[in-house]
Amino acid sequence: MTDPAASSTKPRVLSCMQPTGDVHLGNYLGALQPWVAGQHRNDAFHGIVDLHALTVTDKPGVVGQAAVELAAMFFAVGLDPDVATVFVQSHVPEHNQLGWVMECTISFGELSRMTQFKDKSAKREQDFISGGLFTYPALQAADILLYDTNQVPVGDDQRQHIEITRDAALRFNHRFGETFVLPEAVTPAAGARVMSLQDPSSKMSKSDDSDAGCVYLTDDPKAVMKKFKRAVTDSETGPDSVRFDREIKPGVSNLLEIHAAVTDRTPQAVSEEFEQYGALKVATGEAVLAVLDPIRERYNELMEDRGELARLLKIGAERARGVAAATLERAYTNIGMLPA
Repeated sequence: MTDPAASSTKPRVLSCMQPTGDVHLGNYLGALQPWVAGQHRNDAFHGIVDLHALTVTDKPGVVGQAAVELAAMFFAVGLDPDVATVFVQSHVPEHNQLGWVMECTISFGELSRMTQFKDKSAKREQDFISGGLFTYPALQAADILLYDTNQVPVGDDQRQHIEITRDAALRFNHRFGETFVLPEAVTPAAGARVMSLQDPSSKMSKSDDSDAGCVYLTDDPKAVMKKFKRAVTDSETGPDSVRFDREIKPGVSNLLEIHAAVTDRTPQAVSEEFEQYGALKVATGEAVLAVLDPIRERYNELMEDRGELARLLKIGAERARGVAAATLERAYTNIGMLPA
């Protein structure tokens, strides 16, 4: 297998997502929409990292179904399988193979200092804590290094993972010769900051106690409108009550930012059109539905045609394996592993 993008002058960018629940509006505006926009500027690789989801999965049939649903959503929002490489992590066995190499390259001390492990294990103190949660950064390093990745768009909470990946690559290259490209953490294109419709001080999340504040891309249109009509605002009245001010008016500002994101405008420009909260809520819901309706329709089509979905994922898996197999072979050769 050969790398079809080897001669590309575009930076290779890797962004992945775990299949751990329904995709909501915050995921779309904050991540997926920028991915779709960036696929033509970059040599884009987008993975559904189902192996990572095993750290929080203990029931059969859950991960595979979630991976299917997330794949359908990736294509439904506009990722083009002929442009971007969309793949399921477990369909590329080189992830597991290089993951073990990375476990042997990253030290116990380095893994012990990862703040994400400390935070997540503390939250699950009374529950089963998977060993995979501890070694997670090694597999994530393999995910990144396998594709000769130039850039990884991450938020501040993920920068430590890129740092440990770079350290592992430098250590491996020093021990065994130049093998891996050193990835850079980059600030992702600014997507909308979408907050809960019921608690505008918190990000929209599928882990909220109630789903009234979270708009899912697969929600029925009536449910979407109901959530927006019940969105929290404030008690101010008057001609200047609809204005963009995150500190003083978080609920109203959240609606303005969502409306602006789906209509490609600024929150300030949107605010000039409204004097009442009720009209803003209805108009924002309608503007969101104008974007979500075709996505939901395409998603449902793909979920009804598993053969087509499998075909699209096979395209991505073959392209991903072409790159991953070459990288793994280079690593094994430089180590001096006995050829099969």
